[in-house]
Amino acid sequence: MSNTKLRQFHEAQWDEPLIFQQSVPGSRSMLIPDVSGQAAPVTGELSGLLPQRLRRREKPALPELAQPQVLRHYLRLSQESIGQDINIDIGLGTCTMKYSPKINEQFVRSPKFAELHPYQDDSTVQGMLKILYDFEQIMKEISGLDAVSFQPGGGGQGIFANAAVLKKYFADRGEGEQRTQIITTILSHPLNSAAPATKGFEVISLYPDENGYPSLENLKAVVSEKTAGIFITNPEDTGVFNPLIRQFVDVVHEAGGLCVCDMADYNGLFGLVRAKELGADMCHFNLHKAFSSPHACMGPGCAAQCVSAGLEPYLPRPRVRFDGQRYYTDYDGPQSIGKIRQFQGTLSAVLRAYAWVMSLGREGLETVGETAILNNNYMMKRLLTEVKGISMSWAEEAPHRLEQVRYSFEQLLKDTGVSAEDVNRHMVDYGFQRFFPSHHPLIVPEPYTPEPTESYSKADIDEYVDTLKHVCQEAYTDPEKVLNAPYNAPISKLESDHIQDYTQLAVTWRAYKRQHGDA
Repeated sequence: MSNTKLRQFHEAQWDEPLIFQQSVPGSRSMLIPDVSGQAAPVTGELSGLLPQRLRRREKPALPELAQPQVLRHYLRLSQESIGQDINIDIGLGTCTMKYSPKINEQFVRSPKFAELHPYQDDSTVQGMLKILYDFEQIMKEISGLDAVSFQPGGGGQGIFANAAVLKKYFADRGEGEQRTQIITTILSHPLNSAAPATKGFEVISLYPDENGYPSLENLKAVVSEKTAGIFITNPEDTGVFNPLIRQFVDVVHEAGGLCVCDMADYNGLFGLVRAKELGADMCHFNLHKAFSSPHACMGPGCAAQCVSAGLEPYLPRPRVRFDGQRYYTDYDGPQSIGKIRQFQGTLSAVLRAYAWVMSLGREGLETVGETAILNNNYMMKRLLTEVKGISMSWAEEAPHRLEQVRYSFEQLLKDTGVSAEDVNRHMVDYGFQRFFPSHHPLIVPEPYTPEPTESYSKADIDEYVDTLKHVCQEAYTDPEKVLNAPYNAPISKLESDHIQDYTQLAVTWRAYKRQHGDA
């Protein structure tokens, strides 16, 4: 029980036009001298540098503004945002929004790192190559597997890279035409279905049984000589850990398939569970989540793709090697799946993650996992015993959860007409970022998925729970107040039909102008 005082919060609200709408022809942020005459003897004429098919027919329609206008525009937009460094960001479960030590930000902003160029000779970047090499050894220990690539640019690319390795592995074994099916679970991240599908696999999704995780019998019913592998998240997005995971893996292995573990949400497993002991042949970790590099809202991300020894030749290139005297990039790999993205991947995420792991050590990482589990279960107890209208899926069958829980506001909706989305908007009035409901499909009705990582104190968790408790109480006493929220923020209730109508979406300035008849 807590008596947290609700915060007085009011977010800035600017009637800010699009930066394209503020454009004034002729305005410039800076004037760059014309050096084409001096450069031509070295570079050659511009007409010879680019093939005709790559040259623009007209100048790009970029906004034209002076520096002060650009600065004001983006500062105003930043004032209309809430992030981890501003609020207690517990609500974004599956994303592991945790504190990133600011010393690590200084590392990536240092000119010694920030001014590195990917085309530099290896002899000039020995320090960064050493970090990549050493961190690979660390990730091999954390995963228990034998080789690592940091090239994938996020969790989705990590899953895709694993699917690409699987595809080429079976092709090289002469089983490419036979091994056409991937098994996953409906409560694993949706990319565990989508990424293999893009590589041409047929995807079979297992649904949870009465215990909250897929049954072993259902798995046995779909495994066959067509099975290339199982892509599985454990614990799944509900926070339920499947205790039969080794039996699942054994069934797939006996059929000749491989096991790929999605370990993007690893925060509750540090020091407790490794991919190797789960029986995984491949896995990936999200460095921009559990390993403290900021999630950063769609980037920059980085996945650590880890594989067993037999799959190492298939990893993306280049790899970092050490010959006893120097570190170098190795592009040789006739069996490699090639590049997943350019160069070595997102090195800023690697550097932050390396610094974070090195600062904690083995015992510190174990404490991270233990604290994340304790925080989650403390929060779970308070939510289920004190907050009216909230429930937990499979509460009796799987009462213990790891780093997160998928709750439901279904009862709140039945009692008051207030939905999870309505609660979401009203939480912003008290200075909290919107929470994450669920990945699709919405197996749990009116979903809500928080994740109190090790970064949050008991006081932080109490403040968040007390605020949610207050909002739910308001739903029962004054539902209209919650339904009409928010009051202190620039966001508003969106009509989902409009948002989901692709004909109404304008993701570029050109599309916006076309929709409004200005093109």
